[in-house]
Amino acid sequence: MNAKTADRIATGVIYVVSAFIVLILAGLLGYIIFRGIGHISWHFLTSAPQTIKAGGGIGPQLFNSLFLLVLTLIITIPLGLGAGIYMSEYAKAGRLTDTIRLIVEVLSSFPSIVIGLFGLLVIVNLFGLGFSLFSGALALTVFNLPLMVRITEQALKGVPREQKEASLALGLSRWKTITSVMLPIATPAIVTGTILAAGRVFGEAAALLFTAGMSSPRLDFTNWNPLDARSPLNPFRPAETLAVHIWKINSEGLAPDAAQIAAGASAVLIIMVLIFNFGARWFGRYLHRKFTATK
Repeated sequence: MNAKTADRIATGVIYVVSAFIVLILAGLLGYIIFRGIGHISWHFLTSAPQTIKAGGGIGPQLFNSLFLLVLTLIITIPLGLGAGIYMSEYAKAGRLTDTIRLIVEVLSSFPSIVIGLFGLLVIVNLFGLGFSLFSGALALTVFNLPLMVRITEQALKGVPREQKEASLALGLSRWKTITSVMLPIATPAIVTGTILAAGRVFGEAAALLFTAGMSSPRLDFTNWNPLDARSPLNPFRPAETLAVHIWKINSEGLAPDAAQIAAGASAVLIIMVLIFNFGARWFGRYLHRKFTATK
């Protein structure tokens, strides 16, 4: 067999395997969305779940998921940006830096259930924060911080070396070079990675079972006092997110229409994650065109 024939065979095998994987993923997504799209309505998206009669919705769980996402990003983005900038521009090559990178790699590969148990032992019990949105946000910060650090570090390292050296040659300080030259160029990649990390947060369940809780108080959406126990803006209340709600309703099934609620909630979750992913790609390309003045 000559090299050209072997190359064609290898290319064909790669195409077949890739198409097979894509078909499996498309079939899985299509099945979930097709099964649940018929149960989605405005009432379903805004009403509270029912345990006695049919017709419940996912309103509080959907709000909890979005609120938890905002809290997590508020904590993760500054820490991830700072650590990524340090690792890319300030950390000197050596054993300490290699150790930090190894720790980041290990943390990024941790199962989410392990992060949840860590959050239960340290955040919920040791720090006394209890089952709350804030505890869940801290646990998800541990879960997503390695990804944010790696995204920021790689985005900054992708900045052309000539632009950095030209800025330093003009007399700008290192910090001014980072903030005025490098970060604008790296922003599209950082924003894209941040939105993709946000999609991971939105679909997380295992870590939240032990930190945010599996139940929510009855929320009063007319009460916007963040210190009130029934206020939806209170970050220190227990909160059942959409992913946890899907697990709970499938395992307990107390509602008469539990199967329909689980199917509709799963479709909403998949659609939200797809929106995050496609939105990240579109927004990343938009920022790239804006900062690089390309069409």
